[in-house]
Amino acid sequence: MVNINTTGSNINEDDFQRLITFVKAGYGIDLAGKQFIVQSRLANYLSDCGFADFSEYLEVVFSDTSGREAANLINRLTTNHTYFMRESEHFDHFEKVFLPQMEKMVRDHDLCIWSAGCSFGNEPYNLAMCLDDYFGFRQHSWDLKILATDISFNALRSAQRGIYSEQALSDLPEEWRQKYFDPTQHGLYRIKDSLRSNVIFKYHNLMDEISFKKKFDLIVCRNVMIYFDDKTKSDLCKRFYNATEDGGYFYIGHAESAPADMPYVREQPAVYRKEVNG
Repeated sequence: MVNINTTGSNINEDDFQRLITFVKAGYGIDLAGKQFIVQSRLANYLSDCGFADFSEYLEVVFSDTSGREAANLINRLTTNHTYFMRESEHFDHFEKVFLPQMEKMVRDHDLCIWSAGCSFGNEPYNLAMCLDDYFGFRQHSWDLKILATDISFNALRSAQRGIYSEQALSDLPEEWRQKYFDPTQHGLYRIKDSLRSNVIFKYHNLMDEISFKKKFDLIVCRNVMIYFDDKTKSDLCKRFYNATEDGGYFYIGHAESAPADMPYVREQPAVYRKEVNG
């Protein structure tokens, strides 16, 4: 391959291959063939920080033992595009199939749900709205807290604030907008404290072992595996499977493909289940 000019906003082939290896090993993200995207998302940052070129910047990333610069890199490379009621078929299944089944199956009333790759928090808050809507007054006898994780510290900080534009709420029922949000200045809306307290946000790298105390009745990991190659997806789905209760569910994005050796049983598009005796 012909090397690209190393000055300015371009990255040469050697540096790009080093970056591919670093990001794939640490975060599972496959940047192969995405050289232009990498350049476009990092060019302004390099210029603003005074780096002469990508080589100088990558040396800082690779040598930073605190991990902060690597986290900043991932923040800039990953697209955190999300909105409420995204892929609404999942929320229909959640309320009409998953919750009625779990209400009968979960005898200790501790419902464990994990939003893996939660981005700006729309997904876990949306699930919390569905839980509140479904259980109503019965929720007082249940533990319905949702674990929400991401590798982007920027996204997690934004999610914890829980402030969204009016456009982000456009697909929500009007009743839910009034019930779960408070209007703020500049036409923005803030998740009410009563709902925000039901979502626990944490940093988690999906390439790490899953070591949470309890297994999950539902794992939602939508539009995250699009960044991964087949082996990474396969390994991740096996880890998710081992972290899922028998009879529990797994949601993926409708545009995503499941690995060939998917351990879950497919119930409908983008909805999988762990067999009760699996």
